Order: sequence, then structure tokens, then C-alpha cells
Amino acid sequence: MGLITKIFGTYSQRELKSIYPIADKIEALADEYKALTDAQLQAKTPEFKERLANGETLDDLLPEAFATVREAADRVLGLRPYRVQLIGGIVLHQGRIAEMKTGEGKTLVATLPSYLNALTGRGVHIVTVNDYLAKRDSEWMGKVHRFLGLSVGLIVHDLSKEERQAAYNADITYGTNNEMGFDYLRDNMAIYKNEQVQRGHNFAIVDEVDSILIDEARTPLIISGMGDKSTQLYDMAESLVARMKKYVVAEVDSKEEEAEDIDADYVVDEKAKTATLTARGIAKAEEFFNLENLSDPENSTIAHHINQAIKAHGVMKRDVDYVIKDGEIIIVDEFTGRLMFGRRYSEGLHQAIEAKEHVSVQRESKTLATITFQNYFRLYQKLSGMTGTALTEEEEFATIYKLDIVEIPTNRPIARIDDQDSVYKTEQGKFRAVIRQVEECHAKGQPVLVGTVSIEKNELLSRMLTKAGIKHNVLNAKNHEREAEIVAQAGKLGAVTVATNMAGRGTDIMLGGNAEYMATSDLRKAGLSDELIAEATGYAETDNQEILDARRLFAQKLQQHKEEIAGEAEQVRQAGGLFIVGTERHDSRRIDNQLRGRAGRQGDPGETRFYISLEDDLMRLFGGERINAIMERMNLDEDTPIENKMLTRAIEQAQTTVESRNFQSRKSVLEYDDVMNKQREIIYDQRKQVLEGMDVKGIIMNMMSTAIGHQVSSAFGGESHMDEAGMRELLRQVEGLYFPRYTVRFEPERIPQLTAEEVIDAFTAAAADFYEKKEQEFTSPVMREVERVVLLRVVDEYWMDHIDAMTDLRQGIGLRAYAQTDPIIAYKKESLEMFEEMISAIQEETVRRLYSVRLRKNEEVKRERVAKTTSESVGGDGTVKKQPRKVKKIGRNEPCPCGSGKKYKNCCGRDA
Repeated sequence: MGLITKIFGTYSQRELKSIYPIADKIEALADEYKALTDAQLQAKTPEFKERLANGETLDDLLPEAFATVREAADRVLGLRPYRVQLIGGIVLHQGRIAEMKTGEGKTLVATLPSYLNALTGRGVHIVTVNDYLAKRDSEWMGKVHRFLGLSVGLIVHDLSKEERQAAYNADITYGTNNEMGFDYLRDNMAIYKNEQVQRGHNFAIVDEVDSILIDEARTPLIISGMGDKSTQLYDMAESLVARMKKYVVAEVDSKEEEAEDIDADYVVDEKAKTATLTARGIAKAEEFFNLENLSDPENSTIAHHINQAIKAHGVMKRDVDYVIKDGEIIIVDEFTGRLMFGRRYSEGLHQAIEAKEHVSVQRESKTLATITFQNYFRLYQKLSGMTGTALTEEEEFATIYKLDIVEIPTNRPIARIDDQDSVYKTEQGKFRAVIRQVEECHAKGQPVLVGTVSIEKNELLSRMLTKAGIKHNVLNAKNHEREAEIVAQAGKLGAVTVATNMAGRGTDIMLGGNAEYMATSDLRKAGLSDELIAEATGYAETDNQEILDARRLFAQKLQQHKEEIAGEAEQVRQAGGLFIVGTERHDSRRIDNQLRGRAGRQGDPGETRFYISLEDDLMRLFGGERINAIMERMNLDEDTPIENKMLTRAIEQAQTTVESRNFQSRKSVLEYDDVMNKQREIIYDQRKQVLEGMDVKGIIMNMMSTAIGHQVSSAFGGESHMDEAGMRELLRQVEGLYFPRYTVRFEPERIPQLTAEEVIDAFTAAAADFYEKKEQEFTSPVMREVERVVLLRVVDEYWMDHIDAMTDLRQGIGLRAYAQTDPIIAYKKESLEMFEEMISAIQEETVRRLYSVRLRKNEEVKRERVAKTTSESVGGDGTVKKQPRKVKKIGRNEPCPCGSGKKYKNCCGRDA
């Protein structure tokens, strides 16, 4: 493979050869566009739109459109996209992933394809990982788009429906993946079209595409409502499991689970992240809950609670998987190390952890709508993304999203040195080596960023550094509020920063320090409020004098600090640049590459080294016997490292194994969700048609005839004819629902000759006639509205129940593998049957509600209003007593409060 690559180049190098000529065309237009006035440059936008309307394609316009944006960015922002940024923009426009290293200016790159694709008028979504970045980019980069006559929208938390609609109707919309996904789900729960906010899924550019499409792919978006109140079972299961003994192994052998003599109640498989009761544990559970057999179907709920409790104790670790903050369990993102507020583990696991940690157990929720990020982003007609680290997940992007990756060369050559891994026998030996490395760098003023994989290890290293007398900053999910500030100053002379993976994104580490954050700190010292500082450092258009004054002060301080740190930056370069210390290899090479990428931005010097021990989870679980054998043969003590290419390859192989397992896990989730997704598409597509004014009456009539057909066929029970008693029973079921009593009558002697078809025809004709009379009573416009609302409400109710049923099916389907049945095939077959049953139930319930709906007269409404002026109270004897509510006394000649305009004595007060 290496020889072929050497001869023909990598895939990216081959693809770039076809892109370079397009970049040449853009660069050739530079002088011509520089000579244009602002008005002439702005006139390009309507010109391009007209040319598109006349048959030209976006590819035809690309060189001129990119040259326009390049010139506009230079004039408006003072930033002129480099050649490599133009190449990145072309890759994004082509619907691919552009891998660009940290500090290469991906934010500016997105302005090029977003402008070009927005010319179609169908909208472009630029997706970021958090509200802060979405707001910053929409204001900062949005200046370029607004200068060129395009509108820019922003989707963040806490916006009204009208604000969201305006943002989505803009030419270019910045927003977060969570908000856009939830808006899609909410749109498909709307009863009226004007409640919807999105207008389609044309083109998306996903920033940090690996984080959103890979790391978050296993976490579905769920809109939930209040479910049943949490039962005492969580606390009971907790009190049982807290007294149980666990047995932890790297990989569970099936014999271990079944062994009668094993000295444990449950076995934890660290590799698979599962916990399973042993025979002894099952016996204890049966005794505790007073059960004959825990495996009986009627005990499935208790078994589920026990399984979640042993998972909470055996698999989920505090300060690794979650933290406790303000009396709540908050999930920690395993890839970024950030707290995931508002997210909860599903299937009762979150409640089990709450019971384990003795915090308030929240009630369970009912799922109203759900979708995975994988399926949400596959809705887009064209999808592209950018990140510094994607190549290691090439197979997953290609398989799931049909996206290929093009590695963009850096603007300046990389001067960073990536050292061989140092492997130690024990974790203690490794940490002592890390401290020695930090001391060595610190002595010469070289800044150090120490990366850890968990809060637990992060705090342990901090204690060791304090003991060694080294001043340092600590960054983890517990003090994430200062994240940007801490990361920004990690490049100062002599700085030592210990951080979890959360330091990997969003803020550049500048050598010598970040002048922007120093200037912000000066504004805070000057007494400016946080709101004013946010405006002073933002890019939104304003004529507010206070904000303009604050911006002037910020600009002065920024220039002052830039001059101050210029000398310090040179000292840091002389000391070797930023030194990155990785204290453990992550499950994914991509996360390690992100940490490495923090050093050496824009040609800066830097150095990176990973310190590993054989006691690290990755080495213990996936390193294999070979690495252990090497270390044993060399008979090394715990403070002597081994640096060996074979070892480095073995470590990479272990990471590749974990990545493959994680990919298979996400692929499996997707295979199951694809089944649900097809059903979701059918339901949402039909909802959309109803919202857009489809003729619902025709559908209702079909539903009615189908429902009657089912009922009659069921009554005939496969026989060709029916007796008189059977006909009486059938009439009893349909009369009063589809038509009034005595509407359909059959002569007794004729009943034995009637066929099912004749009965269906008679009932259907009577039902259609009754429906027409009801419509005349309601009027056609009112009836159409009632049909629409009832149909949508019934669909939503049954779809929610179907989601729960599919979740239950999914939980148990894996056991089919023991019966030599492919669980996926079984899931597809049974879910299709459930879906068909749901559709049938929706039809019958919709018809039932529409036929029983009645028009309320004004008098009834008034009587209800009067009834509301009484309240219920419970007496000492337990009886319920009605008491008049305290209301303002109204004079008999005053206007009636019901709003009729009549005097009280002649209206609701008639009987007063």
C-alpha cells in the first residue's frame, strides 16, 4: 500500500490535482475584483442570481462568486482567504469533508461555499457545536454576507417561533446541531403550518463534523413529556445492589456468568461495558423481592430495574461518565469532556444513577418524538463538513453519510515535532515521568498543555503538580466556565495547563498569550458588565453609543496587548513552542490527533509526546498479550520507559480495534434506527400533506369504509352468511357511531341471505349520508378544520405510543440471536407488523372521534363558564363539597363578563 501511495500519491493528493485549476481561476480574478467599487462588488449578487435563473450552474459561477467573497472579506473583515482556504471552500461546495488543521481559518472558509449556494434562494445551514460559536460566526462572518446583500439568521436557545421562522427564512442560517434537530422534530408535531419554522434541508456545512456526525451519533435527539411518576423500584433496586459484590473482568467468558461457585453477585465486563447477574445474584434478587423466578415475564420490570442498578454501580463512574452538580446528575461527554446539560441517559439508567448517588430521583419521561443525528443530517440534499481530524474515521463517513475526505495542505509547513510514545510498566511510573517532563519544560519557560482523559486523572495530576511546587491552571467539566480563558492563555511563557479533552476545540492557543482575552479582562476590571463586554467583543451592527465606546476601548487594549506579547511570543518560540503532553491514549486516534493539533498552528514550533502505562484502560483491555510479553522480557522497572516503533504500532492497533468496535456499535444503532426512520418518513410526509391543505375528507371516507369493512368482516368470522342474533349484535356496535339507530334495517327473513359485501355497502352508504348531514350542521370550512385537527392529534398520540413499543421491542430483540435468528431481520419483520397495526388503529380512532364529535352551542359554553365559578373542597368527613368561588360582585345592569356585550341580568346573570 505504501509503495502505491508513493507512486500515485494519497487519495487527497489525487483529488486536489483537479481542484487546483479552479483555485487558479479564482486567484486570476483578484486584480479585476480589487478594482471594483463597493457598489459594483455588491451588484454581483443580483447578477449571479439572474445568471442562475438563465440556466447557468453553481459550478459555472464558482470562480467569480469565490473571488467576490474573497474581496468582500478583505474589505469588511480585513481577512483575505489564502489559497488553501479557497481550496477548502471548493471541497465544501462539492459536498465533501475538508480536513484542515487547527488555526487554518475554517470559519472564514465556510463563507465561500455558503455564499455561492445561498444564491439559489433555498437556504444554507452552517452548523456549529455550541451557541457561542453560532452567535459569534453569524455576527462576524455574517458581515461579509450582509455586505453582499444576503440575509443571515441565527438559531440558538430561547428564541420565539417568529424569531426562528425569520432565521430559517434567511439566505444563510447559523445554528447548533441540537437546536436544528429539535426544530425538525417540533415542526413534525405542529397542528398548523404556520407553527412550523424550518423550510427544508437544502445544504448544510457542519463545523467540527467529526464531533457532530461521529461522536454524537449514538445519542438520539428526544423530545419528551412527563411520563409516569418514578416508582419506588429504583430505590429498592439500589438498596439491593448496594449490598451486592461485583467481579470485574476485562472480558466476560460465558462460563463466568453461569458459574455457581463464583464469589460475586454480578460480573462487570469492562470491554463491553456491561454488567450481568450471576446465579448467586439472581438468587439474592429473588429473595429480596420475594419472587419465585426473576426470569418470568411478569417480573420483567423488576429485572430491568436491577439490571440498570448493577450497570450504574459496575459500569458508570463518577467524575468519568458523569458529575454531580447542584444536586443533579450531569452527563460528561466522553469525547469532549464537556458537561451535557439537559441530556439524560435513557431506559431508566439516569434514575438508577440518581438512586446510587442518593440525589432526587426524577420521574421518567415519555418520548414524544425522536431522531438520531445520523438520520437528521441525511435529510439534506447536499452535506459537507470541516474539521482538523477526520481521516481516521474515513470508513464511517463513507459508509453512513456517503462523504469522502480531502486533506487540505497547511498554509505554512508544519514545524511541530511529534515524539515516539513513552511506555511505562505502571501508572505511577508514568505520572512521575509526566511531572519530570513538565518540570523540565517549565524550567526553560516552555508552555505545557497536559491532556487527560477524565476528571479523575485530571485532578490527580493537579495534586501531583501542586506537591512538586508547579503553579498551573486546571480545566475540566467542573470549571468549564473559564474554558476559553484558560485555553487562550495556555501558550504564555512558562504556563502549565492540565486539561481534559474539552480543551480540544473552539479557541486558538497563541504563543505568548491571547491578546483578545487579555483585553476582555481589562474591560472587566474597568467595571463593564458581562452583557456590555459581550457586545464590545461581538460583531453585531449597532448605533448604540455605549457599545461603540466599549468597542473603541477594547480595540485600544487589544492593540496594546498585541504589542506586549510580541516579545513574549518570540521567547516562547525560542523555548520550543507549546509542548503537548498526552497522559493516556484515547480510545480514538482522532481525539489524540486533536490534542496534538493544539501545538504548531500556522507554522509555529511545538512538540508532542504521549505517556502510556500498561495499566491504562486501553492497554489493559485491548493491548493484547504481545505488549505485556515485550515488557516482561525486557524486565524493566516502573520508572524506565520503553520507546519502540513496534510498541507504537501495537498501540495504534489497539486504538484501531476500539474504533472498529465503536463504528460497529454506531452502525448497529443506525440499522435499527433506519427501520424507525422509514416509518418516521411515512408519518411525517403524510402530516406534511395534511398541513399543506390536502383533501382530508376523501381520506376520512376511505378510513370510514375500511373501518366498517373490518368490523363487518370480523362479525361474519369467515362465514358467508349471518344469523339474526349476529346481525343484532353487529348493528348494536355500529349504530349511534356511524349513523343513528333504525337508519339501517334488514327484513328478518332476508338476513340469512345477506353477504358481507351487501352489509358493508348498506352501512357505508348510511354512514356517508350521516356524515354529510353533520357537515351541513357544522358548515364545510368548520368540518374541514375539525377533520384536520382530529386526524393530526390521533396520528401524534398513536405515533408516540408506537415509539415506546419500538423501544421495548428493540431491548429484547437481541435475545433472538440465541435462536439462530438475525435480530435485525426479526426487528424489521415485527416492527412492520406493529406499524401496520398502528395505521389500522389510527384509521379506526380517527373515524370514531369524527363521527362522535358534536357542535357545542353558545348556551353550553356559557353554562360551563358559570360552573367554573364553583370550586371543590374536601370536608372533614371525606365528602366533596361544592363552594362558590370568591368573585367580584357584578351589578345587574353592568356588562356581562362573558364578553357578549349584553347586560349581566339579560345574559349569564339571567338566573342570578
